[in-house]
Amino acid sequence: MTGYEMFWPMVAHAVLVYMLYALLGWRRSRLVKAGRIKIAQFRENHAADEPAESLVVRNSIANQFELPLLFHACCIVLYTAQADNLPAVILAWIFVATRYAHAFVHVTSNNLRYRSPLFALGFIVLGGMWAWLGLWLAFS
Repeated sequence: MTGYEMFWPMVAHAVLVYMLYALLGWRRSRLVKAGRIKIAQFRENHAADEPAESLVVRNSIANQFELPLLFHACCIVLYTAQADNLPAVILAWIFVATRYAHAFVHVTSNNLRYRSPLFALGFIVLGGMWAWLGLWLAFS
């Protein structure tokens, strides 16, 4: 390992966030052009005023700043504690994969039957990352 592997899943997650913002802009633009909403309605950013097509993207973006905040913190602490070895990096990539899958379901079907298990899997994997960090610190 070269020493920076822990940062690539973080970069991949940041790419997801940027892709969601691009999708939000595209969907909002489409809604304005179709006359379904006025651009001024986005000024206050009230969920009640936003059509479902863009609201689900907006909510998915918000999701990327909740549980993933703990992910980014854990990655940085794993790196600084020199616990960013193969198991930690694998867990990080699995977490990011669950975020991509969760976001995909969120902005397409928004079916909780699929979305909830993806969230739960990411939650468990992230818990595993923190457990790995705790074990590393306890036994180093």
